[in-house]
Amino acid sequence: MQLDSARELKALIHRRYVAPLSDDVAAGPLLAHAAQPTANLGRSRRTFALGITPKGGRSFQLAVRVQRTALLRSAQLESIVKKAKGEADVRYVGRLFKRMATVPWTQKNKRPLQMGLSIGHYKITAGTLGCFVRRRSDGMLLILSNNHVLADENDAQIGDAILQRGKLDGGKKSSETIGSLVKFVKLKSTTANLVDCAVATINDDIPYNIRTLKGLGQLKGQGPFPLDDDIELFKVGRTTQATRGRMTAFEMDNLVFEYDMGDITFDNQIEIEGVESHAFSDGGDSGSLVVDADRKGVALLFGGNDQGGSNGLGFTYATPLKVVLDRLKVDLAF
Repeated sequence: MQLDSARELKALIHRRYVAPLSDDVAAGPLLAHAAQPTANLGRSRRTFALGITPKGGRSFQLAVRVQRTALLRSAQLESIVKKAKGEADVRYVGRLFKRMATVPWTQKNKRPLQMGLSIGHYKITAGTLGCFVRRRSDGMLLILSNNHVLADENDAQIGDAILQRGKLDGGKKSSETIGSLVKFVKLKSTTANLVDCAVATINDDIPYNIRTLKGLGQLKGQGPFPLDDDIELFKVGRTTQATRGRMTAFEMDNLVFEYDMGDITFDNQIEIEGVESHAFSDGGDSGSLVVDADRKGVALLFGGNDQGGSNGLGFTYATPLKVVLDRLKVDLAF
């Protein structure tokens, strides 16, 4: 179907079949609750995420991502597929997580700073230095990564120390502080998020290299939003370093991720899978800049899982770079 038709179908299915699942009565036993504080009720719930996936040429179809096993055999899923008249790419993705490190990883501090290095707020484990940006108001050079990497999921204060290498990799506030938090977009627990992003300053005595993507080449600027079928994407991250993947869907809505602050929802995200026998990302790769085959930046990585995809190694999710830059009022430096 045409792109506009796919967008209309996505909106219709969300309104008719997905949105009602947020209601306790309508959801019934499909979304059974474990014993937990009642304050958690009413927050984001893992149900269906909807997006658009290329079908070949300039044709598209609905992307349906199932986040709960009980829904695989549900009447809701059957109705969604029927309404899409067979033009639905249905995949089970299970639980989705922010891409934070879960195990120790050897990562040295490195000067000059460059994209892909271990970095983080002094109270978190470690994430990835995504890229360098310039503030539109005065041209100041800043570091771009995720809120959950640089701003500790809203808990940080402006001016807090940013480490390179991250704390999990041995970074210490006394010796590895390379800058400070200057701005972040607050993560929301009750409404959908569009971005997970933050920027930090660089101390005057810290050298940097704004163009090198180790293992990939040189950053060539900002790319267009990726709409081409099977477009190849690349990134350099703290944990998995340089990897290659392909976009499997875009404009993904109602994706629910597990954060320390609880389950939160994201809309308008890009879905990526690794190729051959490699995952596109793993824990600790949060904040990585995603680039296209021309080495132009197209997205900011923030989460994923370890199941699903054509190679069974999971999906990665990233935000269109233009959305991130506009929310922070910065431009890509290269």
